[in-house]
Amino acid sequence: MSTGIHVHRDAGLLAHAAALRAVYVDAFCAPPWNEDEERATEFVNRLPADAGRPGFTAATAVRDGETVGFATAWTTPTPFPAGRCYPQAAAGLGPARTADWLCGALEVDELAVRTAARGAGVAGGLLEAVTAHAPDGRAWLLTSVRNARAAAFYRRQGWTQATHPSPDGRGIVVFLGPHHPARPLAPLPL
Repeated sequence: MSTGIHVHRDAGLLAHAAALRAVYVDAFCAPPWNEDEERATEFVNRLPADAGRPGFTAATAVRDGETVGFATAWTTPTPFPAGRCYPQAAAGLGPARTADWLCGALEVDELAVRTAARGAGVAGGLLEAVTAHAPDGRAWLLTSVRNARAAAFYRRQGWTQATHPSPDGRGIVVFLGPHHPARPLAPLPL
């Protein structure tokens, strides 16, 4: 069973919306995320706007005709956004590093793989596909500290954790991609 990775750079991805929603439900409605299916619907509803963002890139993983994973990314605008989890990222890096490291960089927004397809390199292939053309290697993402498995995965893929929230297990962390020029400047854990 081989898995094919397909890159999408425009609204053509919308033809796969039902399959992406199904993957989202499988990946994020289970622990540790425990999201409800309404979040999957919200994701699909924002896809048309996301596909119109500058630098939009998506990748889908297909095995035996079934979509088993996807990733989406786009260029982070300037000024740095103020919605969703962006304020936490900016607070962890400070204004200068946020502007220098994240604005204009490729931001990985979603990465999801069906439970049955995990452990076969699908997530790594998707991550590589959406970040292959990051400007000057500048790619970043954020994830919740609730998911130690996700953080460990990003580290194995060569990503560097750039923020270190309180040790109480709450909040988000920013990771810089393997080719991001600021990786050596990322703060080290205490």
